[in-house]
Amino acid sequence: MTRTVYALARYQDCAAAIEFLTAAFGFEPHEVSKNDEGVVIHAEILVGDDMIMIGQGKQGGPGVYVAVQDPDAHHDRAKAAGAEITMALTDQPYGSREYACTDPEGNPWFFGTYRP
Repeated sequence: MTRTVYALARYQDCAAAIEFLTAAFGFEPHEVSKNDEGVVIHAEILVGDDMIMIGQGKQGGPGVYVAVQDPDAHHDRAKAAGAEITMALTDQPYGSREYACTDPEGNPWFFGTYRP
């Protein structure tokens, strides 16, 4: 299947974002593009079979939800790496166990077991 929708997050420091997202959430860099000065201006990171694009710009926005197998272990890893937990692990009435956090630049991230 060909993707047509991509999640996108903006960062002032994309290189630091890639380092954090890898350490905190277990994402894997796929493609990293740098300008002539060696500054990361665009990157694609993998989350399982899915992709999130990151680029330079003002942080914030609607956030990104990522389905994970073990939200408790994922939460602990993210917290240990410095993510600010904004919603504690919660069992939702629709059957998902999830939490929310922000990364060092304030972008919201949501993780849980729900798969639409």
